[in-house]
Amino acid sequence: MSAVESVVLLDEEGRAIGVADKAGVHHRDTPLHLAFSCYLFDAAGRLLVTRRALHKKTFPGVWTNSCCGHPAPGEDIVETVRRRVGQELGVRVDDVRLVIPEFRYRAVMPDGVVENEMCPVFVATTAEPICADPDEVEDHEWVDWSQFRSSVLSGSREVSHWCVLQVRALPLDPLTAVARPRDLLPPAAR
Repeated sequence: MSAVESVVLLDEEGRAIGVADKAGVHHRDTPLHLAFSCYLFDAAGRLLVTRRALHKKTFPGVWTNSCCGHPAPGEDIVETVRRRVGQELGVRVDDVRLVIPEFRYRAVMPDGVVENEMCPVFVATTAEPICADPDEVEDHEWVDWSQFRSSVLSGSREVSHWCVLQVRALPLDPLTAVARPRDLLPPAAR
């Protein structure tokens, strides 16, 4: 993998149409690109919630799901989940399962910067203690999934725009959700 991180650009059907430097892809007219979100649970069934680092270009300081990221061109998306969770949170993951293959969203920050992603959602588990990278994660906490879900859906807990949409779409108990077929992923992620 090169030192310059790239994202996979997509057409409206989720097919790869090119690559772009991640550092320059997010702006007021961000092109549609491939990403992922992961909800990481511990052995007690608690969800890891993270606060994005304060210096991040998109949605700094916002509380959100456990980990998000972008597959490198040609990288298997499940391996991307494993790689990014390891880099950001310092843990190995077990039981990585695709739970929402077709998730897509667009979010606009107050300064006009746009996030525009096809972002399959995964659930994973870990038995290791978190050792978060401060360049990625400002803070983190383990929370009860049911309480988190209720507070997000009621609006009493502020989280990222994509996290709200994902929590609405996730099963009542993501840990027992059956993995969805990979052929439902955007073509660029299959």
